Amino acid sequence: MGKTTKNQKSIDQAHDFSKTYSLLKGLELLKATSYTKFDATVDVAVRLGVDPKKSDQMVRGTVMLPHGTGKIPIVLALCTADKEQEARKAGADYVGLDDYIEKLSSGWTDLDAIVTMPSIMPKLGKLGKILGPKGLMPNPKSGTVTMEVGQAVQAIKSGKIDFTMDKYGIVHAGIGKVSFPVERLQDNVLELLSALGQCKPSGCKGVYIRHISVSSTMGRGVTVDTNLPV
Repeated sequence: MGKTTKNQKSIDQAHDFSKTYSLLKGLELLKATSYTKFDATVDVAVRLGVDPKKSDQMVRGTVMLPHGTGKIPIVLALCTADKEQEARKAGADYVGLDDYIEKLSSGWTDLDAIVTMPSIMPKLGKLGKILGPKGLMPNPKSGTVTMEVGQAVQAIKSGKIDFTMDKYGIVHAGIGKVSFPVERLQDNVLELLSALGQCKPSGCKGVYIRHISVSSTMGRGVTVDTNLPV
């Protein structure tokens, strides 16, 4: 713990985290100041100029990151028997139905995404309190409730991620790893911001993208310029 504190102190003394950087310079600073021994995740936090209390200003959607997240997601396909082969062929890690619903009911959430079919959603209603907080509840808007089970699984495996605004009007998303070249991280951030721009609620007035920061696991947040094409 002491070593981590020393590393963080030396980083704080050597760099000015109170400044606002261009996206490229901010990502370069993030990479230069990441001190974990593992390949840390790069997170983006975007504060939106919306009213989180108004249901018509909720922002959620999906984005296909051009360079993926650097992590191979674990996907469960809850489907009928006639769709199981399709799901497995697409790369689903777990495929089935009632047995897995029972497992989820017992608190098993060692997953990154669940893909299912419209006819199965009623069975998942009772799992809202378990799946909801983990961001695992399938949703038609994110493409995880569909008859095209294989396509949905393949998209997630290829770098498609969901994003949802929290109760403070902030969207958080993991968009890569510190080991990524800075240009790839920049591409992924811009793709996320583009997707957010397309989700702007019609009732949102004034500045939409209020604040953007990037950070790595256990690292300091770096504020980046919001004057970006979205």
